[in-house]
Amino acid sequence: MQSGSDAAGTVRIAITDEAIEKLVEVIAGYPEPVAGMRLKIAGRNQGGFDHLLTVVEQGVEPTDDPVVELDEFRVFVEAENVENLNGVAIHYEYKGPNVSGLEFDNPNPVWGDSVALEIQRVFDEYVNPGIAAHGGMVTLLDVRENRAYIEMGGGCQGCGMANVTLKSGIEVAIREAVPTIEEVIDVTDHAGGANPYYKPAKDGGAAPK
Repeated sequence: MQSGSDAAGTVRIAITDEAIEKLVEVIAGYPEPVAGMRLKIAGRNQGGFDHLLTVVEQGVEPTDDPVVELDEFRVFVEAENVENLNGVAIHYEYKGPNVSGLEFDNPNPVWGDSVALEIQRVFDEYVNPGIAAHGGMVTLLDVRENRAYIEMGGGCQGCGMANVTLKSGIEVAIREAVPTIEEVIDVTDHAGGANPYYKPAKDGGAAPK
């Protein structure tokens, strides 16, 4: 296993030899020159963080990200989530063809804020089990200034009933549990769903398809 930290010592990650071998294969097969890999937080769930490791092309390196230098490649660590990614260990386990075998062990708490932690509990215990039957899910992205920022996925993305689900279900559940939340903001790109119900109109609103 290799481990390393950025020049300032703000973030440290570890990667097993098996994971490094697979990532080197990915880099070698990439059609464009590669500057390294980027580690970021893609979301949160009951079990912890959802991690994402992507290729960074040369010439478009994220300038604010701390960089961990390994023997084989560099890892750019998402700047806005440095605290949540510090101490992550990445390993690889074969799970079958065309399936990512990368696994992430993250020692950090999913939420450090008590309000966000309570909203996450509501999602895990009530909201997501309730909409799972329709193939949907909701992710809490952030809580700032008494506002909860969420994203809908699966069957909820692009669904014509998404706004009803938000106002009558998700928002009500959040406010019952956390009365200090004044607004729930859905940042989902609903027009980008597999079967989007609507697309943006020229005036910035939504127009039926």
